[in-house]
Amino acid sequence: MGRAQKGKDSWERPARGGGQRRRQVFIFTEGKVTEPSYLDILKDQGVPLANEVPVEMHIANRKADSGRKPLDLVQQAITLKREEDRKAKRAKLEAKYLPQVWCLFDHDRYKHIRDALEKADAAGIGVAFSHPCFEVWRLAHYKPVSGSFDGVCGEAVKRLPFQRGSQDATTPKVVLPHQVLGRYKTARQNAERMNSQHAAHAAKWDRDPYTDVYEFVEKALHIDTY
Repeated sequence: MGRAQKGKDSWERPARGGGQRRRQVFIFTEGKVTEPSYLDILKDQGVPLANEVPVEMHIANRKADSGRKPLDLVQQAITLKREEDRKAKRAKLEAKYLPQVWCLFDHDRYKHIRDALEKADAAGIGVAFSHPCFEVWRLAHYKPVSGSFDGVCGEAVKRLPFQRGSQDATTPKVVLPHQVLGRYKTARQNAERMNSQHAAHAAKWDRDPYTDVYEFVEKALHIDTY
């Protein structure tokens, strides 16, 4: 199982140069390419929410080659959260600066998806969840999403408007800046409309299609748009 890479900043050290302290957010991603490339864009281009604590983002398992199933991610996240919580307690951090640990993973017909979601919730681990896969969120940047994908990620990928022979089509797993920049508000609106087609009592893991990545963008990263 891959070992989580720790953030470069220690809770025991004060903010450098008298600058404002940042809340540390550690993220475990199921994918090695798609989600990290998206997060890198947010880190470079995201517009912070006004009057919110600035955030420093760390992809905790960027270099890991294994341990990327949802349950594995949650367990790694729990271990890291315990460690970071201890540091935060020693540093006597205010509540608004307490570190957060999140996982980004998909349904993708993983048979233990309910266990992963429930275990994360019980441990205070945030989850940005998509069904059937992250490509539903990518698709929402372009158009409304309706109907069911029957749990097949490939059906969502087919709808992405990539032109044959373009860089988008030759590197489909990589999220490129021009694919998302300037489209966040549209994506959020499309995702909310898509999610609303499901009954309120329906379990998250049974909602197809579904994504709540926008909640992660705002609640975890304090990004208003990009």
